[in-house]
Amino acid sequence: MGLPGFDPPTPTDRLMFLLYPNPAAAQRIAAEARRLRDVLQLRGQPLQTDRFHVTLHHLGDYVGLPADIVRKGEAAGEALATAPFEVVFDRALSFANRPGNNPFTLQGGEGVQALVGFQQKLALEMAKVGLKPDKAFVPHVTLLYDAQIAPAQTIAPIGWTVDRFVLVQSKLGQTRHIVLKSWSLVG
Repeated sequence: MGLPGFDPPTPTDRLMFLLYPNPAAAQRIAAEARRLRDVLQLRGQPLQTDRFHVTLHHLGDYVGLPADIVRKGEAAGEALATAPFEVVFDRALSFANRPGNNPFTLQGGEGVQALVGFQQKLALEMAKVGLKPDKAFVPHVTLLYDAQIAPAQTIAPIGWTVDRFVLVQSKLGQTRHIVLKSWSLVG
C-alpha cells in the first residue's frame, strides 16, 4: 500500500529459475505451435523459438536487479545436485486465467514427473537460503497467448533431456531474457 499521491514504482525486472529446451526440441515446439494455431484457428502469434521455456520458480518482480536476491538464487542453484532427466510433453491446452490473453501451453502426464521432482528439490534449496519457492507448479511450455480458450489436444510427444537450468532476469515488457547463471546437471 502506498501513500495517496505516491504510487509504488513499476517493476522493471523479474527473476526466475527456468529450463530451456534444447535447440532440436525448441524447433519441434515451434512447429507444433504453428500447426496447432492453424488447426484451432487461434490468432495469437507463437513465441519466438528461443523464448520457449518451463518456469520452475518465480523469485519476484523488482525495480532493478536486487543483488541480495540474485546471490540467494545463485546459492540455491549451486546447492542443487541432481542427474539429468527426461521430460516429455504430450498435450496442448489453454489456461483460462487471463481473460482475453489466455496462455496456450504444452503440458504432460507421466512424462513430467521427474520435472516435478526436480522443481521440488530446487524449492528445498531455495527455502534453505531464505527464498520463497512457488508452491503451485503445473509444468508447461507456453506456446502463444490468445483470446480463445482451446480445449486439450493430444500431440505427438515432444521431449528432451534436461541437463541444465538457469537463473534469468526478464526485462518486463521487453520480451528479453538475460541468463545470470547456468548450472549443468551431472550424475
